[in-house]
Amino acid sequence: MDTTESKPLFTLSVAAEIIGVHPRTLMIYEKEDLISPERTKTNRRRFSKNDLRKLNFIRFLTHQKGINLAGVMVILETIERVKSEIPSIQKDIFPDFEDRDLT
Repeated sequence: MDTTESKPLFTLSVAAEIIGVHPRTLMIYEKEDLISPERTKTNRRRFSKNDLRKLNFIRFLTHQKGINLAGVMVILETIERVKSEIPSIQKDIFPDFEDRDLT
């Protein structure tokens, strides 16, 4: 695992700006257990590059595919369950998703 990809660097407002959503949207995603950012000792959220990739995929599913958050949860859980057997599962199902560099 690449530690630079999983290191929590980005604040809530910076992550929201990079993804192109309101900070409250990221708080809703967290409340719905779609994402679990790290917390600082003062309880501030910090997002990693891996978190940003996941958030970008969630945004794609909700904005471009019109999938509600319950549906997003099912998709994320399914991908997580089978990705060890089928590493390309996300790309196979959503070939139009562009996993762009967000930083």
